[in-house]
Amino acid sequence: MSWLVLVIIAVISDSLRIYIDNYSSDVYFRGRGAVSQKLFNGLAFPVIALIALIITGFDFSGMDVVAGLLLILSGFIYGFAGVPYYRALELDDSTNIGIFTQLSPVLYLIFGWFLLDQTFSPMQLLAFFVILSAPFLIVLTTRKRSRKIKLRAVFFAFLYVFIAICGNVLFVKISNSEQNFVTAIALVLLGTGIANLSIMLMMPKLRRRFKEVNKKSRHKVLRPLFINSIVRVVQQFSYRGALIAAPTIAIASVASDSAEPIVIFFMGLILTLIWPKFGREKLDKKTVLVHLIATGLVVIGIVLLQL
Repeated sequence: MSWLVLVIIAVISDSLRIYIDNYSSDVYFRGRGAVSQKLFNGLAFPVIALIALIITGFDFSGMDVVAGLLLILSGFIYGFAGVPYYRALELDDSTNIGIFTQLSPVLYLIFGWFLLDQTFSPMQLLAFFVILSAPFLIVLTTRKRSRKIKLRAVFFAFLYVFIAICGNVLFVKISNSEQNFVTAIALVLLGTGIANLSIMLMMPKLRRRFKEVNKKSRHKVLRPLFINSIVRVVQQFSYRGALIAAPTIAIASVASDSAEPIVIFFMGLILTLIWPKFGREKLDKKTVLVHLIATGLVVIGIVLLQL
């Protein structure tokens, strides 16, 4: 499967995940610690990992014990990225927090150079910056009050991006073509689940808050959390697959992360029409025009990548 197809799947699933996160945080966990949602993922991910391992017949071929443990560590690191992510989400909305994911391609570019010995052609670098200009166009044309993001939210958003990238780079470093990809992702999910459960063990207050929310909502909160866990798994499979299959991790990241705010916007418009409380996007000519131009820049950049 082409890495671009994997990027498209990753972008759509991650955009949907962001909306679900924002919805559950606002509707069910407002003022009750959004991080407590990780208790559900801590229980769901190991179960999903076990199902994936059963499907593959516990195929650990091409993978030694050290590699397996490092893949679990990759997921463990990624799991802890959720702590600053939910803290940032409590301080600002998902659209503004999503802006800081645009730091990912630059950091991937640096990590790729220093840790993975990845190089780039002049055309690839040109395409990289053409695509990266798209989300910055969106940021620069947003209303002034939308750009005044709280400093604490900025700090937590950056910390989330940095920790998540560390986990993903470790995954790319350890993965190879001889390993069963599904098995590798299952180990990552296992590590993520262990991280989430560790957070809950260290913070009993969050466990109590989750139980309170679940009881108050009469278990209705479990539905969006269940859907979210499935969407996250799809995103993990496709995004990590794209990181491995693409020419470099920075190119996969810039294609994914730069397209995401565009997809989030247009997905929001559709969701607003179907379910206003879920989408919450406002339609005006200027905003639509800016996103269309940004979409064009992403398309041009991706075409340049193929030259």
